[in-house]
Parts: sequence; structure tokens; C-alpha cells
Amino acid sequence: MGLKSIALRDFVIVRTLDLDLAGGFTVLTGETGAGKSILIDALQLALGARADAGVVREGAQRCEISAEFDSSPIIATWLEEAGFAANDSLLLRRTIDTQGKSRAWINGSAATASQLKDLADKLVDIHGQHAWQSLTRPDAVRSLLDSYANVSIKELSGYWQAWRQALKARLDARSAQDSAQRERERLAWQIGELDKLAPRPGEWDEINAQHSRLSNAQTLRDAVQAALNALAESEQNATSLLSRALNSLQSQSHIEPQFHSLTEVLSSALAQTEDAVHSLNSYARYAELEPQRLNDLDERLGLWVSLARRYKRQPADLPELLTGWRVELQKLDEAADLAQLERFEKQAHLKYLEEAKAITGFRTKAAPALAKAITHAMQGLGMQGGQFVVALNILEQPAQYGLEQAEFLVAGHSGTTPRPVGKVASGGELSRIALAIAVTTSQLGEAQTLIFDEVDSGVGGAVAETVGRLMQQLGKDRQVMAVTHLPQVAACSDQHLVVSKMTEKGQTFSTVEPVTGETRVAEIGRMLGGEKLSSTTLAHAKEMLEQ
Repeated sequence: MGLKSIALRDFVIVRTLDLDLAGGFTVLTGETGAGKSILIDALQLALGARADAGVVREGAQRCEISAEFDSSPIIATWLEEAGFAANDSLLLRRTIDTQGKSRAWINGSAATASQLKDLADKLVDIHGQHAWQSLTRPDAVRSLLDSYANVSIKELSGYWQAWRQALKARLDARSAQDSAQRERERLAWQIGELDKLAPRPGEWDEINAQHSRLSNAQTLRDAVQAALNALAESEQNATSLLSRALNSLQSQSHIEPQFHSLTEVLSSALAQTEDAVHSLNSYARYAELEPQRLNDLDERLGLWVSLARRYKRQPADLPELLTGWRVELQKLDEAADLAQLERFEKQAHLKYLEEAKAITGFRTKAAPALAKAITHAMQGLGMQGGQFVVALNILEQPAQYGLEQAEFLVAGHSGTTPRPVGKVASGGELSRIALAIAVTTSQLGEAQTLIFDEVDSGVGGAVAETVGRLMQQLGKDRQVMAVTHLPQVAACSDQHLVVSKMTEKGQTFSTVEPVTGETRVAEIGRMLGGEKLSSTTLAHAKEMLEQ
């Protein structure tokens, strides 16, 4: 089973509706204009269809749609990956107000319309009354064949994109060779200019510090000597004074205990002073004026500043600028390598062709099998002797979806040549062909619920009974719902829902009720002979239900 229940509040002309659904084959019937398709429209909104303020019942502020489905491992996996609670049942809820604003929930958690749409294909497969129109669209035909062949073109599409990009790169490189060459020459010259400097990251700050030190070398030497004089070399220097103070306190510390802590402080100060004197002497021994080194630094700093000014950058940015130019030049060299680009294109083309030929093989095998199955289904739908063909037409140029396009051909009678369906089939025949395809391919999708919205239009008599039996057969494996105006189809259902209209205080409302027993006989009778039910009509209806 799939769809367990559906609930509507203030939807179009439905005030309130709570409907439990069963498995098997369910039909919805009712008079013309009663709103037989309302349930399907509501279900599509619950599954993410575009919202419209027009679906809100006149006089109401908003409408609400709820649909409950049986869960499945596929659904549970999707819910977990999307961050929703995975329960035994799947509850979809959606509200739409008079401004057209929509809100949605999945198992009680807020959701987007796109998330509802993602779920839709896993829940419901809807065949509309105009399904035959897709029989003439090449993309729809190909998609159906690929589903039957269990083929995915996702990987092929990726190979196609890679091939087209490689082709474009080669063609662009060929057409842009002249301008690319000029750009390469410009970059090579600029790189050559900076290579003369060979700037290293962090070098600008380093040489600035060196230059500052060397340009102030004499001042620094004088400062060192003055410090040495104060600390150690003058008559009244800090070292001798600290020693004198320390000795004075040490000689009396046996009398005054407080002097112990003071002597420790003075000892530390004396040791630090002596360390400073040692360091200053070392600096004085090795510090030289180095006029040649200073001159070299002047020249290098000048080159840094000159190049930075030329290329309108900060001097510290020159190493990064050089690296960037080298990357650009490498890319241009690679792009200019037409031979390499041709190799890349060839490799990409071969990958595409390999996958495309594999898909062609699957399609070639599946096409006659699909044609045979649909031809068989047509025989019971009033098209005895008709033949269905799935033709594969080789494309002049390879496409994103492969090397061929699929086309449906049909011969309505024995002995006639199959031709495109849109040219040889009537509206009624197209509807029956679409139904035959729907029946044949119904097991392809993941959805557990199949809905047929008046796909039996243009069908009558014995063919209608066959349609009913087909849907009844489908209902043994999956939940099938059908909106129909054919009593022969309705009589084959496991559950019969009747849609009716009523007027209350000047307003029209639509209701949906399950019918059984004599009430169902009366509904089948109405479908057979209109509102006035004769005993003959009722007898006929009862007979149809007993078959």
C-alpha cells in the first residue's frame, strides 16, 4: 500500500474532508463538474506542486492539505539524510493562504516545496488525461526507454560536459594564440625584471632593519661607550658603587638581619650590571662601520622601491607579485600547448564515446522488448493487429544524452507501415497507446501509488472493460487510483469513491464518500444511463459488479 489517507480543509469547493484509502484498485466517479480531480490536485500540492491562492475556498483564510503514506526503506533513508524523523508512516502537510504564501511540513518538521518534490517520485506516479502528448516529445520518449532499459545518462552527461569543455579550451586557445603570445611576452619581460632583484618573502623588512643599523653605526658605538663608561670604566662607575654598597651592608648584616634581603637585591643588581658590561664589550669589539655593506644595501633598497613604484605595488608585495606572474605564465604556456589540448580533448571524447556506445547497446536491446510489450497491451485495448515500434535514430552529431534519439512509431492496423504516433493515431488511439505504455511501464518507478486521471477518455465498450481489468491487475501489486467516467472501469475497482456537489446557503461544496452495496449499484447505474435509473439499468449495473 502507499497512500493511507488524505485530509482537506477549505480546499477549492471542499469545506472539510477526511478520507481513508485502501490498497488495491480505487476509482473516483461523479457527475461532470463535481470535482473528481480535486483529490489529485490536492495530492499534487501536498507533493510540492506550485501553490496558488486560487485553491483557497472562497471566504476562508487558508486551505490545508494533509496526506499520510506508508513508509519504506527508501523513504526512511531519504528522511534520515534530509534530517527528518523516520516513522512507520510519512505525513506531509501543506497550507496555502489567500496571499498565495505556502508552508509545508514533513513528519511535523518544516520543509520546503523542493523537498516535497524530491519525495514525490518515490511516492506517487500520476498519469494525466493528456499523457499521450508526451508520446510525440523526443526527450520524454527517450526518458521512458531509458527507464525501461534501466539506463542512467548522468555519467554520460558528465563525460559530455568534460569533452565539450576540452573542445572549447582547444578552440579558444587556437583563436587566442596571437593575444596569448603577446601576454606571455609581457609576463616574461616583467618576470625577468623582478628576477634581477630576486625578492625573497620577508627580505624587505630584513634589509630595512640592516640598513637602519648600519647607517646609525657610529651613533650606536658612541652609545655603547657611554654606557660602558657609566657602568664600569669611569672613576665613579655603577659597578664599583654597587660593590661598595654591597660590602657595607654585608659587614653589618650579622647585627641587622634586615640587611640580608637588601644584600640579595644588590647582589642581583651587581650581577646583571656585570652581564650588561660583558654584552656591551662584545658589541663594541664586533660592531664595525661597514661602509661598503651600507652602500650595497642602499642600492638594493633603491631597486626594491623603483620596481614597486613601476608596478604600483608596495615593496613588501613584490615576492608575491613575482610568484603570481609565474603561475599566470605557466597557465598561458599550458593553454598554448595545442598538442596537449588536443590530447586532452581526444581522451575526453573517447571516454564519452565509450559510455555512449554502452548506452546505445542497452537501448538497442530494450527497444524491441518494450515495443513487443506495448504491442501486446494494445491488442486488448481495441487496437487488434496494431504494431508499436521503438525506433532508434542515429544523430548527425553526438548529444549529451547519447548517439541516438528514440521515437515511437505505430501501425494502427495489420499490414500498414509504422509511422510517428502523432501523425497516424487519433486522439482516442493516442489515449489507448498512452494507457498501454503506462500499464507496461508501471513497475519501473519507485512509487507505490499509481494514479490515472481520466486516461481512459476516448475508450468505450469492451475496451473499457479491458482497461478496468488491467487496472485491477495492477492493483494486486501496487495501490492504483483512477478518475474515470466509464462504468466498466468503475465496476472492476476494489474501492469506489463518489464525488458529489451540494449547495448550502448559496455556497457549493464538494464531498467524497465511499460507496458499497446498493449505493454502488446505483452509482454504476447512473454512469450507465443517467440520473433516471430504470430497473433494467440497475440490473445491468448489478451484473457488471458481479462479474
